[in-house]
Amino acid sequence: MEKHLILGVTGASGVYAAELLIEKSPWPVDLIASKWAGEIYAHERGRSKNLTEKADKVYGNEDLCAPVSSGSVPTAGMVILPCSTNTMGQIASGLCDNLITRAAHCHLKERRPLVICLRETPLTAIDLENGSKIAAAGGIIMPLSPPFYMFGRKDPETVSMADLMKVYVDRILSILGHPSESNWGTVK
Repeated sequence: MEKHLILGVTGASGVYAAELLIEKSPWPVDLIASKWAGEIYAHERGRSKNLTEKADKVYGNEDLCAPVSSGSVPTAGMVILPCSTNTMGQIASGLCDNLITRAAHCHLKERRPLVICLRETPLTAIDLENGSKIAAAGGIIMPLSPPFYMFGRKDPETVSMADLMKVYVDRILSILGHPSESNWGTVK
């Protein structure tokens, strides 16, 4: 059975990076989007079908019978991109009342990679505590902050949002075991 990458998209801003992750993933991508993710996607990118058309499989966030709701289904990992502080708080509290939080819980309990791409800023002490709980359980908290060092010798006026998001997505994929062509050693 081929492993899939699970992509959760929540109501935080930053869906462009989720599109790139689907496009660049070496694994088939199973998409789960929250209701508010669809709203934000439509606001930021237009037609929300673009995201679902790119994924290999799409599950409704209320479908707790979907295969990815079980830890017995092998995956390459799970990325929540973007992740709202609300979703992070639910995961940190062990709440599994939707497919995104249930799949995240399965990844933590099965010790599989779970990457939380936190979009919101600034963070409260509550947010930091929730992130700390997830990290202590084995999750990876990766704020939606691109590796700016990749553009150290470039004129900031020539670096686009697309450039920044591409190297950010490459970092996610490298964390999941798919090496990036560029890294600190190649740009230094």
